[in-house]
Amino acid sequence: MVPRPDHGEDTYVGHDRLKDRVALITGGDSGIGRAVALAYAREGADVLFSYLSETVDAEETVRMVESAGRKAHAVPGNVGSEDHCQTLIGETVDRFGRIDILANLAAFSYNRPSILDMPSEEWDYTFKTNLYSVFYTCKAAIPHMRPGGVIINTASVEAFRPDPNALAYSTSKGAIVTFTKALAPQVIEHGIRANVVCPGPTWTPIIITAIEPEKSSGYGMQTPMGRPAQPRELAPMFVYLASDDSSFVTGEVFVVAGGMQLP
Repeated sequence: MVPRPDHGEDTYVGHDRLKDRVALITGGDSGIGRAVALAYAREGADVLFSYLSETVDAEETVRMVESAGRKAHAVPGNVGSEDHCQTLIGETVDRFGRIDILANLAAFSYNRPSILDMPSEEWDYTFKTNLYSVFYTCKAAIPHMRPGGVIINTASVEAFRPDPNALAYSTSKGAIVTFTKALAPQVIEHGIRANVVCPGPTWTPIIITAIEPEKSSGYGMQTPMGRPAQPRELAPMFVYLASDDSSFVTGEVFVVAGGMQLP
């Protein structure tokens, strides 16, 4: 991408807020997921992350985590598969002994101007990647999480301001908000907190698959700040929700959208 997304490698400074914790991140090879992996590592956490097939990108995230002095492991595969999500949980527990933080960031989007143009298979794929994966990973991870554990799911401002060109994506993100709000009262009984982050337009590779290249230059201009976020600007929210700083926060929705007002 031009310009390259800023994941915070030159700017993020950790303060041991996640010292010796273990984080599982879906979609950690690029975008917000990579920025979160780096921030978690600099805050003292070991990181296992999933990626679909972008091995070069995944290796770069591993390098960033290890350069922070923490352990990293990347696992390829499709998070729309329940078997793969169970594998992610199993590998995290086998390698690190537990899961303290589950951060679901994997996502897929493809713009279609009309529902009539959308193949049913694409609708299914979007929901399996964006929503089913959240259900699969939460269900598999919760039995391994101790009191103090944290679940952070990722929705979007499109959950509240749906883009008519992103029908499947917007709908799946709205469902993630509802899922997280319903899940939070269940898991707090086990001492686990669950919250959801709704980013606004963010300069990540999903843009390449979602919109036409000629439109990317104007991406994010609708925010009051007149630009998209960089991935590093989302990472501090994920750190806050994973840390003890948010110990009295659960079932909440956090919007990071450059001043965009939600209805």
